[in-house]
Amino acid sequence: MRAAVLRRQGEPLTIEDVTLDAPGPGEVLVRVEAAGVCHTDYHYMTGDMTAPLPLVLGHEGSGIIESVGQGGTGRVKVGDRVALMWRPRCGECRYCVSGNPVLCVLGRVQATTGGLLDGTSRLSKGTEQLHHFLGVSCFAERVVTSERSVVVVPDGVPPEIAAIAGCAVITGVGAVLNVVENAAGRSILVFGAGGVGLSAVMGASLVGANPIIVVDMDAAKLDLARELGATHTVDASGGGVVEQVLEIAPDGVAWAIEAVGRPATLRQAFSSLEPGGTVVAVGLGPVDATVDIPINELVQRQKRLVGSLYGSANPRVDLPAIFELYQAGRLPLDRLLGDRVPLEDVNAAYDRLAAGSVGRTVIVP
Repeated sequence: MRAAVLRRQGEPLTIEDVTLDAPGPGEVLVRVEAAGVCHTDYHYMTGDMTAPLPLVLGHEGSGIIESVGQGGTGRVKVGDRVALMWRPRCGECRYCVSGNPVLCVLGRVQATTGGLLDGTSRLSKGTEQLHHFLGVSCFAERVVTSERSVVVVPDGVPPEIAAIAGCAVITGVGAVLNVVENAAGRSILVFGAGGVGLSAVMGASLVGANPIIVVDMDAAKLDLARELGATHTVDASGGGVVEQVLEIAPDGVAWAIEAVGRPATLRQAFSSLEPGGTVVAVGLGPVDATVDIPINELVQRQKRLVGSLYGSANPRVDLPAIFELYQAGRLPLDRLLGDRVPLEDVNAAYDRLAAGSVGRTVIVP
């Protein structure tokens, strides 16, 4: 099958014919229908973050199950349409049983080994072993992944929507639904109007936050943010971001969601808080990136800075809810979609992403 392989960081992906083994016990073979172009992959392409190489990228996808390995639970079957998840849940570790499955120990196994849940790979090229990306690797025609890494998609949800729901949407909407408290009638500030940030905007609108303020440097993205529920927008290209936010919310905002992953924007988000306010950091940055926070402001104004991985979600519960809200017209996820391109155009898609393209590009293998 064809797949997009990262062989050296800082170099383009190569489209190669690779071998994919049959699914083992508790695994499924999925024919990929759609794969989202997410900034997380770009971090690994540029060297901001590292993983075992060579690596088949792609972690935001959807497809149809073509075969099921032995020893499964029977929860999924051949023919099911599924969304792929890069955070599996074992159901047994202390994180899963305490209600925080996004921190499941199995996620670290996949991230550090470049394998599936047992740490081994199903990908190869001749005698060369290739690695999986976060247990998914959906920049390919097919994937083998754990049954624990898929959620069934209901009829009526397009493949592109199912794909982006499995990463960008659940991260942004989930941060609002699972981390932000008592949001109705309270202010929410969102840094970044990409797929994750705009999903947070939709989540904020869904729960009745007001005002909803969005910060970005791209006018077209800010226009889209207003269409999706932002009551105010701030153009960061001219500077003075905190001052502009405080003109809208003079006492500061109750909640700020940082979806950019940059020290400067995290610091701006913190400075924009009201006393007792909270920054929810969801954007990833370079592995060694840090942010300076003034201690006295942290203590005397009782501000908080918390992290949220994958929307702090329980994907087996939250993804079906997102699909239901989409079908009910409460989450206009179609507005997030941009270009649809073949696998061969993956590098051009990432060039456009780096240049600030509007809308989530979707690879259709």
